[in-house]
Amino acid sequence: MEQPTPQRVKEIFDPFYKADLKLWTEFAKYLQVRTFKKNELIKDYRSKEKYINILISGSVAHFVLAEEKDICINLYYEEQLFSDYLSFLTQSSTVIKTQALEESLVWSISHSDLHALYSRSTTGLIIGKAISDAMFIRKQSEQINLLTLNPTERYLKLIKERPEIFQRTSLKIICSYLGIAAESLSRIRKKNV
Repeated sequence: MEQPTPQRVKEIFDPFYKADLKLWTEFAKYLQVRTFKKNELIKDYRSKEKYINILISGSVAHFVLAEEKDICINLYYEEQLFSDYLSFLTQSSTVIKTQALEESLVWSISHSDLHALYSRSTTGLIIGKAISDAMFIRKQSEQINLLTLNPTERYLKLIKERPEIFQRTSLKIICSYLGIAAESLSRIRKKNV
C-alpha cells in the first residue's frame, strides 16, 4: 500500500500549483491512508464531507439522486482530487453521494487537520490555495464541457483523456455522467469506431 510522500504529493499537485517540495512535506504528514472496496460508500447522501481526498488508485464517482435514480455528476481516476467540496467548505450536508467504483486507495486530509495547517503558518494557507485551485480548475472545466459540447463531443473528449474508462466503468454510469441514454451512447460509439 503506497504511503504518502512529499515528492508524490508534489507530482500530483504540480499540474495545478507548482510549489517547492518543502511545502508538501508538512502536508504529507497530515494525510491519512484510507481504502475502499468496490461499490463501498465513501460519503452518503445528506451527510457532511469530512475530507479532501487524493485518489491514488481505483476510481470514484459522485452521484446525486434524481427521480429515485443515481445520476453521476463526476468521475475520478488516479491522481485526481475529490471531495464534496461544497459540503467540506460549509461543513453542512449536501445531496451528493461519493462511492468507490473499484477497489480504491485514497490519501485524505480531514477538515480539522487542514484548518490546523492553515492556522500554523503561511504554508498551510498556500496548501489550501493549491487544493482550492485544483478543485476549481477541474470543476470549471467540467461545467464548460457540459454546457458547450454535445454528447458526441463529450464522449470523444472522455475517450481521448481517459481511454481506459470503458474497461473500468460501467456503461450505465458512463451514460449517466455524459447525460445520455444507453441507446444514444451505442450509436455514438458505432459512428466513432
